[in-house]
Amino acid sequence: MYLKSLTITKAQALPLTKFIVLLSVATLLPAFIHLQYITGPIVNAILFISAALLGVEAAILIGLIPSLVALSMGLLPAVLAPMVPFIMVSNTIMIIIFAYFWQKNFWSGMIMASLLKFAFLFSASSLVINLLLKKEIAAQVAAMMSWPQLLTALTGGLIALAFLKGIKKIS
Repeated sequence: MYLKSLTITKAQALPLTKFIVLLSVATLLPAFIHLQYITGPIVNAILFISAALLGVEAAILIGLIPSLVALSMGLLPAVLAPMVPFIMVSNTIMIIIFAYFWQKNFWSGMIMASLLKFAFLFSASSLVINLLLKKEIAAQVAAMMSWPQLLTALTGGLIALAFLKGIKKIS
């Protein structure tokens, strides 16, 4: 029997460690803090930071996993379950747009990414929720998927800016 060993170099370990830490915060924070106005900006900040530090592919993965974990652990209200795929797509949109622009101009990348994430989620929620939910519940869910999403994305962008400046990844 032959044993193979896997060797990870320092160059490989650092991005992997960053990925694990960012994914852990994005996944575990909502499990312990159930306040959207706290977790939303932090998770969005993690997505911006992930795109800047790890690249689009890793950031997208970090943007997908927390929604699946939150849904599977029952952390999301059941009425939001139909929105989870749209939340995942909106995170992907935000990451891709931000990653394209951030090195040229952080502000335009962050604002445009936040606006497009908001526009997609608001549009999707308006269509999907009205088809699937009772009108009283639909209005509440639509409100959750509207301006609070824009505010949490923009606030997350500001947190990411402070963090990235703090570690000197942007000037």
